[in-house]
Amino acid sequence: MSTTNIKDTVEEMIQPYLNEQGFELVDIEYVKEGSNWFLRVYVDKEGGIDIDDCVLISEKLSAKLDENDPIPTVYFLEVSSPGAERPLKKAEDVAKAVGKNVFVTTYEPVNGLKEFEGKLLSFDDGTLVIEAGKKQHTVSYEKVASARLAILF
Repeated sequence: MSTTNIKDTVEEMIQPYLNEQGFELVDIEYVKEGSNWFLRVYVDKEGGIDIDDCVLISEKLSAKLDENDPIPTVYFLEVSSPGAERPLKKAEDVAKAVGKNVFVTTYEPVNGLKEFEGKLLSFDDGTLVIEAGKKQHTVSYEKVASARLAILF
């Protein structure tokens, strides 16, 4: 089974429980680091997620994974918060980030730049407007390679 299929299968398994409990699935990673495989599930909720939430989700997901056994290799399961610099994986995530500081990379240069860090002023009709310093940059969502919240120092 491919990495994408594993991620999709895990999402199908856990999404109903997360919805029922008021959690948001932020991301799923299935990656090899050294000789070990890791299944990482990043979850959040309004007001933030705590260790007890992570334990409950981990136990529920672990039971479902044991029952269905979709992953052929040995792996470590990790359930955690996406952190202060959470990824913005979907358009809805970007829309929720309006007014916050973001870090955005693009597939190709936009006005000579491929990285933008600053305040997300708006996200309308598939276009992000990011204020970096005294400049505003307009970036088409189709050109966004990655986006996350950013902590500016």
